[in-house]
Amino acid sequence: MEKGQILQLKIEDITTEGMGVGRVGGLAVFVEGVVLGDIVKAEIIQVKKRYAMARAVEIVEPSADRCAPICGSDCGGCGLGETNYATQLRIKEKQVRDKLERIAGIATPNVLPILGAEQPFHYRNKAQFQVGEKNGNPVVGFYRKNTHSIDECADCAIQSEPAMTAARLLKEFMCKEHIKAYDKRSGKGLIRNLIVKTAAHTGEVMVILVATGKNIPKVEQFIIALDEAVYSIPWQNGMNYSLESVIINVNKKNSGEILGDTCIDIAGKPFIAEETCRLQFEISPLAFYQINPEQVEKLYGQALSFADLRGDEIVFDLYCGVGTIGLLCAQRMAQLTEEKYGEGNYDKMGTVYGIESVKGAVLDANRNAVINGIVNARFLCGKAEEKIGELLSGTEDIPAVQPDVVILDPPRAGCDPALLEAVAAAKPQRIVYVSCDPGTLARDVKLLAEDGYKLEAAQPVDMFPHTFHVETIVLMSRVEK
Repeated sequence: MEKGQILQLKIEDITTEGMGVGRVGGLAVFVEGVVLGDIVKAEIIQVKKRYAMARAVEIVEPSADRCAPICGSDCGGCGLGETNYATQLRIKEKQVRDKLERIAGIATPNVLPILGAEQPFHYRNKAQFQVGEKNGNPVVGFYRKNTHSIDECADCAIQSEPAMTAARLLKEFMCKEHIKAYDKRSGKGLIRNLIVKTAAHTGEVMVILVATGKNIPKVEQFIIALDEAVYSIPWQNGMNYSLESVIINVNKKNSGEILGDTCIDIAGKPFIAEETCRLQFEISPLAFYQINPEQVEKLYGQALSFADLRGDEIVFDLYCGVGTIGLLCAQRMAQLTEEKYGEGNYDKMGTVYGIESVKGAVLDANRNAVINGIVNARFLCGKAEEKIGELLSGTEDIPAVQPDVVILDPPRAGCDPALLEAVAAAKPQRIVYVSCDPGTLARDVKLLAEDGYKLEAAQPVDMFPHTFHVETIVLMSRVEK
């Protein structure tokens, strides 16, 4: 095999990065932009000792699983957008199983059937648009795949209608008022990004304008037009969406960071209200919140099931964000305690201790506890591996506690090994790990297994239809030695 050679391949698998996999004489050939089951002619562009890279030049026989593209954009966000949904689910479930087998070294992992979405379109409650210029005119959209060229998309298949409406109106406003987009190369210009958060269960909408300064000329005209347009969009039960919050986020850094530290409320509230699993939450501009409102209820429901609470446990909720999972655990323990002992028996009720390094998220979490009348949850700011030690030994205002259940919900990079060591040293009976990356999940499962825990079950959840991403919840239990 050599560079430039044209080969005919059948695509037998799809990697977690979205590359199709064909084989020639036992050598894996990775091909971009294909569908599982396609037979393609591919040009070899790179040859390594154990694999080769290729690009598809012709689809000889399309897969039976191939469908029409879900939109005309070339942003690359929906890498599975030409694969039918049932096959998408099969691919993702297999990816979770394969990673646990190959990386974690578990021969036959108990991977439960993936939980698919009933509504796999327009599900995202957060949109993040790039703002730039093309031929002297503003553009608002998403980067084209593997470029910094912005692709305008009139109707993204996975974003909410309020988000797409805000993108269209921002472009019109910038054109009318001659407002310049930020240019990273020159460091000049005003508008950098547009972020839209849409609360699916309340209909409230937040619009965040990321800018290099706190003053945007005639921004009130944009707000008036946006308010009218958002209110005209049907939501549910005869009601419409409502614009409740407009924020300017000031980011003067000449870097790739999207958000700055300063948020200025210029219209409405500094947050929007949302409801998840019958709990009320306030979502602030900088707070992380799960992207798919329908699927998150399945995700958190499974997390509660794996936690298997009785009502009197000590729960550590690490990487707790705005406290969603921790508050659900605290609420469940309060309900179970009340059922067993009646109202007011707080001394018999378990407690959740949430730990998060982002101060704003901790403030949100504690405020969300108050909003929901939850008294058995406390959220602390700091590095989890350090705060665990403080909780185990006790502080001036918190007595020493030993966790029965630990919940881990880290970012895509997974957990710091020092944190996993601290968790294992605390000896909880159960660990519930919520992951958005099967590879780092499998790596961390292996580390926890070396420290005395075994994988009981893994539940994939399709939080991101049409993309290559898959969320997984695993339950690990302590092995008595």
